Amino acid sequence: MSTSAISRAAGTGQTADTATGASPRSGRAREGSPGSSGSPGRPGRIEGLDGLRALAIVAVLVYHLNASWLPGGFLGVDVFFVVSGFLITTLLVREHESTGRVRLSQFWVRRARRLLPALVLCVLTSVLIARAVSQDLLVDIGREILGALTFSTNWVEITAGTSYFDQTAPQLFMNFWSLAVEEQFYLVWPLLTLALLAVSSRVRVGAAVAVGLGSSLLMAALFSPGTDGTRVYYGTDTHVMGLMAGAALAFAWASPRLAPRVAPSRWGRFGPYAVPLALLVLLAEMALLDEQSTWTFRGGILLASLATAVLVMGVVERRPGGPCPVARVMRHPVLGWVGARSYSIYLWHWPVILLVALDNPSAPGTVSHLLTRLWCVLVTVALADLSFRFVETPFRTLGFRGVAVALGRGVSELTLRGRRVVATVVAVLAVATGVIVLTAPDQSQTAQMLAQNEAAADQQAPAVSPSGAPSTAPPGVPSMPSTPGATAPSASATPGGPSATKASFAMPSGPELDAYGDSIMVGSLQALRYYFPGIRIDAKSNRRWSDGLAQVRARGSDNRRAVILAFGTNAGVDEDAVKQVLATLGPERMVVLVNIMAPFSRVDSDNATLELVARGRSNVVVADWADAIRAHPEQVQSDRIHPTITGAHLFSKTVRQALADLSERHTGTKVLLKELPIP
Repeated sequence: MSTSAISRAAGTGQTADTATGASPRSGRAREGSPGSSGSPGRPGRIEGLDGLRALAIVAVLVYHLNASWLPGGFLGVDVFFVVSGFLITTLLVREHESTGRVRLSQFWVRRARRLLPALVLCVLTSVLIARAVSQDLLVDIGREILGALTFSTNWVEITAGTSYFDQTAPQLFMNFWSLAVEEQFYLVWPLLTLALLAVSSRVRVGAAVAVGLGSSLLMAALFSPGTDGTRVYYGTDTHVMGLMAGAALAFAWASPRLAPRVAPSRWGRFGPYAVPLALLVLLAEMALLDEQSTWTFRGGILLASLATAVLVMGVVERRPGGPCPVARVMRHPVLGWVGARSYSIYLWHWPVILLVALDNPSAPGTVSHLLTRLWCVLVTVALADLSFRFVETPFRTLGFRGVAVALGRGVSELTLRGRRVVATVVAVLAVATGVIVLTAPDQSQTAQMLAQNEAAADQQAPAVSPSGAPSTAPPGVPSMPSTPGATAPSASATPGGPSATKASFAMPSGPELDAYGDSIMVGSLQALRYYFPGIRIDAKSNRRWSDGLAQVRARGSDNRRAVILAFGTNAGVDEDAVKQVLATLGPERMVVLVNIMAPFSRVDSDNATLELVARGRSNVVVADWADAIRAHPEQVQSDRIHPTITGAHLFSKTVRQALADLSERHTGTKVLLKELPIP
């Protein structure tokens, strides 16, 4: 077989998936595939499942493009899980019914043929391009490649302590965690299915339901509100409820006695509304849930899986009056085209988003951001289609040996010079990839900067007054300004005379400032000291508002007359904690709340909470860091969260302006802020 055979296979637009008994022409799983009982009343093909795949991949893609557009878009992964659990279990049951056995070796080879070639291409291509874009994308890339090629990404990253929801180094193959969960399912579930096929259908269904419920309960038990949920989200043990929902559905659908019970049309008056309602529930969860919601991990993912199971039934059930409206939508050719390429789209979309974001930075809420995200979609779809046509389809139709033979014959037909060129290119790419992996950094520039700044913060010298002596001014008593470039009003210049209350709101100097914050403030440490010499900074990475409350309370009356608070990047804005911090500081101190900017769906709501808390408190002002950095996306590190050196100066200037605004609000005199050069 020559390379023309691969080209012909790639050009047919086939969506064959031998692991699911897919029809080569339709791309939809066949009811009449090997092992089918061919029982009456069931369709010859399962149409519409590609439509569900399309729904899933679009949700995931939108979530990763901008989480605020679809906060619960990550639930698309659970839609994939349900569909996979249903199809794989259906295939295993039917093969056993038809032949009396399940050829496990062939099943696993088909899975490898389906998944590995496109994955290897994506990994190698992404690593080579990432090297030209940013070293930060290659942090611990050897570990990532190991996890990707062994389908163990989820456990590798859990062991390494990385976070799906909060990262200082962008992970090039972060999205491969779900592929790992599925592949682990493919390895173990056929063995369990063989054992379950020896018992009744009711027991099979009950076993799958029990495993799914156990996984859901374990997720709920291990998840701690207000903490990072990566462990329970990545864990195979805590995230198989979708796969088990699909498996239980397949067991029931294969049983003549149980099939009518899971058919929506047999559910009485509720039947006609079940499938549309399930779609509505799924879409509502995608729109309303987010990665910080306790409900997400304590029932939300399970509910999404159950809603998807109902949708699967609505798609596969043959009704006397034809498919239900939702099933007809899912059979639309456009959705079928996207669904057939959903695996390749899933592979490519995250590396593309990272590479484009670093090559062309943009901030959410801007036209530039919208255009770059559109470009990400176009590039992803183009790469996915090429991968589908020229990698996935040939391997699925010809197999590993067939593709190897075809490529071998194709190379043998080249001239001697052509063969040498091919060999040289392959050798160079192999060596380059090896060198990149071996020389990859183990820490991002962001992480290095944060570590250095935290060490510097720990060694901070005692604050001094403008005269050079240690500051002894009691809390609430102003001293002369020493903030570079700031001219504060004097008491005599204040309209209405030297009021003690108004005097305390004069523009503060560095020795009159306390600052508490998380890693954003840590990253801005040197710049804050530059703009506010003598400022006292208490900042650590991963701090939350609850930590800020503890630190402010610990210092008590020793807090200075002006305080900067910058929390919320981790775990969001805790409104109660913010109010308690402000109550502890009292109304006589000037307080700046710095809002947040990060690629999280909760950013807008968190910032709205800060605005709401500040409203009605005359001594509190919000420093709009989000708006400031939105206009300068190039001043954010590769993680799209922490400021660069230039960004740290922008952060500090934003805080300085907020203090000036607060001073002017109380004193009635404008504070003149001079532009300082960035050293």
